[in-house]
Amino acid sequence: MKKVVCLIGYFCLLSLPLMAQNDDNISVRIKIEDGVIEGFHDGKIGLDMYFGIPFAKPPVDDLRWKAPQPADAWEGVKETKKFGPSPVQTNVFGDMKFRSDTVSEDCLYLNVWAPSSQATEGLPVLVYFYGGGFVAGDGSEPRYDGASMAQKGMVAVTVNYRLNIFGFFAHPELSTEAPYQASGNYGLLDQHAALEWVQKNIAAFGGDPERVTIAGESAGSISVSAQMASPLSKDLIAGAIGESGAAINPTLAPVPLAEAEKTGKEFAENAGYQSLAELRALSTEEIFGAYNASKRFGFPSVIDGYFFPKSLPEIFKAEEQAQVPLLLGWNSAEIPGMAFMQGLPYTEENYIQKVKETYPDDFEEVLKLYPHGSEEEIELSATALASDRFIAYSTWKWFDLHRKNSDQPVYRYLYSKLRPPLVDETLTAGLAGGTNTKEEDAPPAPEPVGAPHACEIEYCLGNLDLVKDYAWTEEDYKVSETMQGYFANFIITGNPNGEDLPKWPAATANDSTPPVMVIDVTSKAVDAKHDDRYRFLDKAYSND
Repeated sequence: MKKVVCLIGYFCLLSLPLMAQNDDNISVRIKIEDGVIEGFHDGKIGLDMYFGIPFAKPPVDDLRWKAPQPADAWEGVKETKKFGPSPVQTNVFGDMKFRSDTVSEDCLYLNVWAPSSQATEGLPVLVYFYGGGFVAGDGSEPRYDGASMAQKGMVAVTVNYRLNIFGFFAHPELSTEAPYQASGNYGLLDQHAALEWVQKNIAAFGGDPERVTIAGESAGSISVSAQMASPLSKDLIAGAIGESGAAINPTLAPVPLAEAEKTGKEFAENAGYQSLAELRALSTEEIFGAYNASKRFGFPSVIDGYFFPKSLPEIFKAEEQAQVPLLLGWNSAEIPGMAFMQGLPYTEENYIQKVKETYPDDFEEVLKLYPHGSEEEIELSATALASDRFIAYSTWKWFDLHRKNSDQPVYRYLYSKLRPPLVDETLTAGLAGGTNTKEEDAPPAPEPVGAPHACEIEYCLGNLDLVKDYAWTEEDYKVSETMQGYFANFIITGNPNGEDLPKWPAATANDSTPPVMVIDVTSKAVDAKHDDRYRFLDKAYSND
C-alpha cells in the first residue's frame, strides 16, 4: 500500500502536498522547481517542516569563491528531514547549539516551516538571516526555529550562507574571472539566491512570493539592510525587520573593491599562496587553517558595482532602496561599558580620559551627551557610548535614512527586558548568543544595566522554550508574547499594531524626537530621548 501511495504522489504532485505514513511520523511530499521533496508533518502543532532543502549548487571545488549557482534538479524524491551542514566556522561566540550534525563548504541549504492545510495559499512569508558577525551562525539554531512564527499564520524560512573566508574573500584573480568583474560578498549573494528560490518555490508551501518579509539580528540585520539596498534583491521583498545592526560605518560596512582585493591578496601571500589556482587546490581544512592562523575576524563586504553599487547611505539618499515598510531597533545595553573603558574602573577621571582619547577634538560635546555625574551615571554613559559605537548608531542611521527617503512606514523599538539568570551557574553568556564555561578565577559579573546584544531573538520569534540556558519567568513569556505579536503583525500586514498590544506609532520624516516602542514587561511608546547622540556620531563617522 505504501508503494501505491508513493507512486500516486510522484505522478500527482502538481500543487498539493501528499502525506504518506512511515515508521516514525507522517511524511509530507511536495513538488518544487527542482524536484520532489519529502519533509514531515507534526500533528501536535499542525505544521509541515522541510529541513535541508538545497537552494544552490554546493559551492565547492571550482565553485569556491563564486556567486551561487542554481541547484541541479533531481530524480525521484529527496528527503528533507534533517538540517543541512553548517557553514565552516569555529566556536567564536560560545556554543550556538546547532542542530545540524556537521560543518562543510557544502552548506547552501534552507529550512521551511508551514501551516499544513492542503488548501492553504497566499500566506505571508518570513525569511530570517542569522547573526554571528559574518564569521559564525547557522539556520538550525533553536532560537531561530520557525515553528512558533508559522503557527501565527505564515511560512517561515531560515537560510544558511557562507561565512568568513569562504563567504567574503576578495582577490584580484577572483574579480577577473567573475562575469561582473568583482569578488567578495558571496555570503550576501547566497542570501540573494535564497530570496530568488523563495520567489520561485514558496507558493508550493502555501506562501505568497509577493508578501516576503526579511528579518535578522546583528549580522543578520546587517544583511537585511544590505538586501534592501542591493539592486539584485530590493524587488524581491515586501517588508524588512532589523534587530541591531546595519551595513553602515562603523558596523561591518562595505569597503571599496580595490581595498578588499588588496586585503585578500595580502592574506594569500602571507599564507604562502601566490595564485588563485593554489588556493582553490587547498582542502577545506587547509584554507580554513590558514584563515585561523591569520587571526583575522572575517573579511569585509565589498562595494563591488554588482551587489553593492555604492554605500548604503548613498543608496538610501538616492531613494534607490526597497521602498517597503521597515521595523527595526536595538537593545538597551548592547555591549558592556567596559568595552569603552577597556577595563578601567568607572571613575570620573578614567571616563574623561577615555573620552578625550577617543574624541580629542570633541570631548566636551561627548561628555555633555554622555554625562558623568556619578559612578552609576558613568557606567550607564559608558555602556551607551560603547553600544552606540558598536551597533546602535548604525541601526539608527538606517532608521533615519529610510524614514527620510521613503513614503513607507518605519517603526523603531528599544528592547529593554533584563535577562533572567542562567540555569547553570558555571556558565556565562556569550556576546552573540550561546554560553561559555565560566573561568574559575573570573571575577563576579557586574549587575546588568540593560538588555545585552542578541538576547531578544528567542523572545521575538517565540522560542523561549527551545533555549534551555536561562531560568525563564512569567514576565519573560509576557515580553515574548508582546514582541512576537508585534513582529507577526508586521509580517502579516506591514504594521505591528494589533489587538491587545500597546499602540506603536510610526516615525515621521523630520521628527527630532520620533516615537520609540520600549519593549519590556510593561511596553509603551515614548519619545526618543537621546537622538542628539546619534546626530553627533553621524558627523563623527562622516555619514551625515
